Parts: sequence; structure tokens; C-alpha cells
Amino acid sequence: MNDNAISAHPGQGAGFAAAAQPVAAQTLVHTDTEGLATGTTKLTVDGQAIPMYFARPAGQDKPPVMIVVSEIFGLHEHIADVARRFAKQGYLAIAPDFFIRQGDPSTLPDMATILSKIIRKVPDAQVMGDIDACVAWAEANGGDVDRLGVNGFCWGGRITWLYAAHNPRVAAAVAWYGKLVADPNPPGQPTHPIHIAPTLTVPVLGLYGARDAGIPVATVEQMTAALGEGTSDSAIVVYPDAGHAFYADYRPSYNAKDARDGFARALAWFREHGAG
Repeated sequence: MNDNAISAHPGQGAGFAAAAQPVAAQTLVHTDTEGLATGTTKLTVDGQAIPMYFARPAGQDKPPVMIVVSEIFGLHEHIADVARRFAKQGYLAIAPDFFIRQGDPSTLPDMATILSKIIRKVPDAQVMGDIDACVAWAEANGGDVDRLGVNGFCWGGRITWLYAAHNPRVAAAVAWYGKLVADPNPPGQPTHPIHIAPTLTVPVLGLYGARDAGIPVATVEQMTAALGEGTSDSAIVVYPDAGHAFYADYRPSYNAKDARDGFARALAWFREHGAG
């Protein structure tokens, strides 16, 4: 195994998408690989090779499985570090490159270009299939998929809600500031979390910021009400002082206090609901 594709200790700005600059080096969190087995591999899904980063406790049999779903910036150093954070907690953590078919977001200059050139062209069904393949890989490689968790940020937060509805084998999920309501819907993305909330059976914890300019608190309240119509034991926490991407420790949006609290809540949620 190797960890060469994504550096565990990048210099300032290394290993991050151009659109995510400037990287806030003073808040950057590094998770080392001591006690872990880490590496990169590729899965073949419908004839397409999908790069994937993984991290797991070295020598541990049947660890629970955690799928880490990226923001719009794709599989970059922060997402790999999050995978290592989960691995340090005992998980086989997997972070796929969901955008390999549409392009490389790390090379694009700004978020608007990433959204138009890549994100709006990624069909939800394609992403569901890619995660299904990751789960199958985890099961074939010693992971305990009866203790399956999904954790996603921003774009990945929305995907986390949808995958919890797609795969009832998920024991629990945590969605960080994923969009809940959108209109109009791009082709291939017809469904949003608000649509699946009443019929959701998997417990999902949503973590949101009251100062998120892109996800109004009104839509979070709408989602909370819709969840109340179902039986999923899902919940949403809103941090009054947090904005969007408050867990992204490499960006100016980082809120250390709420990020630490959110991750602690996430770990407790997974363990409480059989994904840890």
C-alpha cells in the first residue's frame, strides 16, 4: 500500500483545488498515518476506472465502513485527511473521485466554473452506483458493511441524504451543510433531500450553519418538518455562528469550535445507530 497520490503533509496550497485558495495554513489539520494502512486504488464501474483513497486501522479485522463524500472540489487533501480521521476512529474509510468522468475540479479557477463544467453534469444515479461499488469493494476487502456509515460535505452532504434513501443497508449517515431544496433541478439531478425526507428510513444527522448564505435557515426548517412526517429518527443541528463549510479547516470559513463539536456529534451518531 502507498500514500503517494495524496500527500499526507502538503506544503501550503499543495494538494488542494485552485478554486479553494487561499489555503489557511494556520488552521490546517494534518492527520498522520501512524497505525493506519492507507493507499489508493481504482474501481471499475460500468467500464470507467474510479480512483479511490482509503485508510484503515492496520491489522484490524472487520472494521466498520465509512464512505467519505467530497465537496465540489473533489478528492483532494482535506478529504483524504478526513478519511484518515475516521480511520483513526477504527473505520475502513473510503473517499472516491466522483468527478473523474466529467473533469478535474482541482484545475478550474473558481466555484462557478466547477459548478457549470462539472457538478451540474454529474447524474445522481451515477454517484449512487459509484458508492454502491465502494461498498462492494469494502465488503470484499474485509470491511463490515453491516456497520456502514456515510459522511458528506456540501455537494457530498446532499448526496449523503440521497444515498441514505437509496441504500437501506446504510446504518447511519451525517450530512454537513448539504443543499436541501433546489429549483430548477439540473438534468440528472431530479431529487433533493426535501423530497425523500418523509419516506427516509436510515437515521441521518444534518449539520448546518445559521449563517450559510447558500442554504437559508428556512429551508432547514422545511427539511426538519418533512423529516417529522417520517420514521427515520433523523435530526438536524443548526450552529448559530457557523456559515457554509465550517468544517473545512483549510479555508477561511472554518469554525474550529463548531467543527470539533460537529465531528464529535457525528462519531456519537454513528456509534449510537450501529455504524461504529
